Parts: sequence; C-alpha cells; structure tokens
Amino acid sequence: MNNTNVILVKCKNCGTMNRIPSDKLHLKAKCGKCKAPLELQEFAGGVPVTITDANFDVEVVQSPIPVLVDCWAPWCGPCRMVSPIVDEIARDLAGSLKVGKLNVDENPLVASRFQIMSIPTLLIFKNGQVVDQIVGALPKNQIMARIKPHIPYS
Repeated sequence: MNNTNVILVKCKNCGTMNRIPSDKLHLKAKCGKCKAPLELQEFAGGVPVTITDANFDVEVVQSPIPVLVDCWAPWCGPCRMVSPIVDEIARDLAGSLKVGKLNVDENPLVASRFQIMSIPTLLIFKNGQVVDQIVGALPKNQIMARIKPHIPYS
C-alpha cells in the first residue's frame, strides 16, 4: 500500500475490523468476512466536526478511530491561533484521526467532565479514553508529535 495511510473500519454487521487504505475511502467497500457494506463516509471528510454535550459519546467515545478534540472558546486569542492548525491536522490525517471542536462556553458538561481549566486544550482519545492532553498553543509539529503515537499505520 505504498505511502497510503490505512484506517481500521469496524463492520456494523459482524464486528470484524477491516483495513481500508485512506485513498480508497471514496469507493464502496465491503467487509472482508461477511461482505456487508462498510460505512466510510465519516472517515472521508477531513473537516472537524462540532462536538457538543449532546453528541460527545457518539462522536468521541464510540469512534472507531482516535479523536482529537479541540476545547476552545470564541473570545480566546490562543484558541484562534490553534484553530487553523487543528483544521490542517484534520485534512492531513483524514481517515486515521477524527477531529472535533468543542466550544467550552456552550458545552459545560463535557468541559467539566474532563476538567478543562485552561484553553486551548487538545484532548486525544483512543477507544473512548483520554490518552493525552495538550494545554496551550503549540506549533503544529509539536502537536503532531503528540498525536502520531496514537494513530495506527501513520
């Protein structure tokens, strides 16, 4: 598969984990075991999703791939500096990493649940659990260095 990133997609029919090259996400894929169609649309985007108190468990905890959550607020200058970096990471790692943005002012339950005291805070989730936390505005290369160990096949 050359230099192509590979993502793992769980079949909703039989539970088998399927390896899909990220450059093939636009195709219709079938499970290697039961031949049921795989749902790939959530992996093909490359655009951050909006995370809220209401959709947090579905978008983050139940995600089959690692998730980077940008905890921010519109009035925060450093948050505005990190935002374009987070957008770039979403594009760069599409298919291997889901990226979401959580406005802490509008979603106090999730912010409280993870004790977000300073923003920007980036939370890295894998299998529904926080595996790393980055507080403050860091350059892209430092953020990527913290994300990469949690991404399969990167």
